Amino acid sequence: MGIGHNGQMTQVWRSLADVPANLGPAVVTIGNFDGVHRGHQAVLRRMVANAHARGLASVALTFHPHPKAVHTPEHTPELITGIEDRLEQMAATGLDGILLQEYTLDFAQQTPLQFVTTYLVHGLHAATVVVGRDTRFGRGNAGDLTTMRELGEQLGFTVEVIADASGTDATRRWSSTWVRELLEDGDLVAAAEVLGRPHRLRGTVEPGDQLGRTIGFPTANIAVSGGFIPRHGVYAGWLTVVDPGPDTDPALVGVRLPAAVSLGLNYTVGGTDLRVEAHVIDATGINLYGAAVTLDLVRWRRPMLDFGGLDPLVAALHEDVQWCRDQLGLPASQQ
Repeated sequence: MGIGHNGQMTQVWRSLADVPANLGPAVVTIGNFDGVHRGHQAVLRRMVANAHARGLASVALTFHPHPKAVHTPEHTPELITGIEDRLEQMAATGLDGILLQEYTLDFAQQTPLQFVTTYLVHGLHAATVVVGRDTRFGRGNAGDLTTMRELGEQLGFTVEVIADASGTDATRRWSSTWVRELLEDGDLVAAAEVLGRPHRLRGTVEPGDQLGRTIGFPTANIAVSGGFIPRHGVYAGWLTVVDPGPDTDPALVGVRLPAAVSLGLNYTVGGTDLRVEAHVIDATGINLYGAAVTLDLVRWRRPMLDFGGLDPLVAALHEDVQWCRDQLGLPASQQ
């Protein structure tokens, strides 16, 4: 987590009841912050700096699950980042606190006045509320920027409007939509430019069919729990153990391990299920079963292909691993 005001770690509150009574006056912003891309980061860092210059706490209110998943579950968006990574990236901007509010139909029934009074004024002690021009809140999205300003005058807080943040060429606003487009295209390099970091998947290593070890390419089969699934294919990436499995060497925790990643259907052996498999390069004898891991994807190499048999598949895998070595800056194999 990040470091907030007065050198304290960012606090994460899972309900209003967790917010300390002595939080004091705060600058508060509201949003889903999916992906926590560079636009989000710029807004949050600017807000944090302004809050601390005034001696105020800096707080963000975000929601889980995504409101669309509650109101229109048939159109649930695939989020760019899992909740753990969203909180981690938000905290890295220096926020003092993050309120992760469970979004439910009951919560959504609050009027704009009820929401602002309960959450912003009494709950988070807002002296200033920072919102975008297109902000909507309250039952039926009845509240807008004008509403927020009127409630601020009534309830004693000021309202600041944040401007969109754009890339260095100013041709397009940094946005979650843009990131999704790039990930769907397999352009992980451009996606990393908008995100400010490589795109990350997170999950748990589970037993697979163990074909890889029989052909010389053992893989960690990852059950993904967070992160947008990008274009299927072969990637170069980094696997990091976050929490070890029962037989995982604890010394591996936090170590970035270079990996060749296969994401999609394994057509050559008749695969019918989406698999995310990571072959840790130059690793022998490691046991990752049950480990919680992150997977940072660096670059897309090729689509998933049917090679027609194991021998051509093995030859392609050798080429894939060599390509991944080059992309990740690893020395040439000694084998």
